[in-house]
Amino acid sequence: MNIEVDIKEMKGLLMELNEKVDLILESRETVSIMRLAENSLKNFLDEEPDIYSIQDLKAMDCCNSLSC
Repeated sequence: MNIEVDIKEMKGLLMELNEKVDLILESRETVSIMRLAENSLKNFLDEEPDIYSIQDLKAMDCCNSLSC
């Protein structure tokens, strides 16, 4: 009887451990995909022309803060 209780407890602990490992793996996969996307977009965006200059952005920020 005592062995059955121990086995059930161990199964519960193993299930918890499996859930935590799954969360860690999912998190690592997400980080890996984000890094891959960041590297891919960096190359793409480096080749794209700038739509706004720094001066344009400063003017927009100034106008937004004055509620134009």
